[in-house]
Amino acid sequence: MSNSKITRRTFVRGVCSSVAAPYVITSSALGAEGKPPASERVTIGLIGCGGRGSGVFRGLINAGGQPIAACDAWKDRREKWAKQIGGTPYADFREMLARDDLDAVMIGSTDCWHVHHTVAAAKAGKDMYTEKPLGVCFREDQACRDACHRYERIFQYGTQQRSSAHCRFGCELVRSGRIGEIKELLVIAPDSKPGNSDKPQPVPPNLDYNMWLGPAPWQPYCGQATGGNGWWHDYDYAIGFIAGWGAHPLDILVWGYDTHLTGPWEVEGTATIPYNGRNDVVMKWDVNFRFANGVKMKFKPGGNYTQFTGTEGWVGISRGGIKAEPASLLKEKLGPDDVHLQVSHGGHGGNFIQAVKSRKPAVSNVDDAVHSDAISHVSDIAIRCGRKVVWDPLKEQFIGDDEANRRLNRAHREPWTL
Repeated sequence: MSNSKITRRTFVRGVCSSVAAPYVITSSALGAEGKPPASERVTIGLIGCGGRGSGVFRGLINAGGQPIAACDAWKDRREKWAKQIGGTPYADFREMLARDDLDAVMIGSTDCWHVHHTVAAAKAGKDMYTEKPLGVCFREDQACRDACHRYERIFQYGTQQRSSAHCRFGCELVRSGRIGEIKELLVIAPDSKPGNSDKPQPVPPNLDYNMWLGPAPWQPYCGQATGGNGWWHDYDYAIGFIAGWGAHPLDILVWGYDTHLTGPWEVEGTATIPYNGRNDVVMKWDVNFRFANGVKMKFKPGGNYTQFTGTEGWVGISRGGIKAEPASLLKEKLGPDDVHLQVSHGGHGGNFIQAVKSRKPAVSNVDDAVHSDAISHVSDIAIRCGRKVVWDPLKEQFIGDDEANRRLNRAHREPWTL
């Protein structure tokens, strides 16, 4: 479907109108198999029917979401999902968002689309579960946060570790002062990969390549939409694993420690940027932070880990578990006067569905998503500038550095401006 069928202006003006699109009501929608009827459930649509989007969407369905629509630039993917759920396939997400019987969307599209889809959903009055990373530039993050607040939408970031009890407990230990005053922080995330062909080839007949590109710069089709080493290592569509996976351990960092309240950050970093093939995001990065309060932080690749070191011990958190020194910290019982973080019931998907119903914030809220994503963007910019930069986390800009501030934004291909 071409972009000209429904213009962005038409979409914004008509989000409150419904697109008449009948769908099959399945037995589960009527309350079979012990599930509540559709009138008591949250109707959900999927934007981006690839592996990650599909996996999270299944989780939302298992948590009680009522699937009614699927949207993707790949015709076979959206039609397969629509058939499975007895819902409606869409080539253009704006048509799906215009439905007045849709409550929320799961956004698992290409990284360059995440914020654009989130903002459009917010304007259409839909809640959203958005996969990480948030934006491919920091100005997108700000636009995302502003839209979610302005339209009072429920936002869930795809940082599933927040719904793990051991991650929550570790952060509660830190915030409750069990390791004393924080002195050092360590964050480790998986590295990006080189490769991917840059040889032009025919666009597959079932792919709307123009819609797949969206706000990304136009370029010949080189098979990037099919995966391979992953478009998420290509700077035209993403920022790489410094944010795409870094979002997980960085989110735990932000949950346990308020980096945005530490005063200006001094940041220096180095990395390798490959140019043999399409992949050109930073690899083997080594970024060092010094916060105004004296706390130091290192951010590097190699795993999935967050460590808080204080004057009386340390706590290390990974997806698989938690460790501490002294080890007796892990047997601590938190009392009523200690810090207790939000408990996520029913997993990350269940927490989102419950938040949509209750209108209370989801565990991975948009403000914390922006705080953690800022660390990725500041790191990437420090590397690309090749020198120390100073970031003001409250004003959300670099201090006295025009070059670095210009890198906070990216050009968007028309008509996909924010």
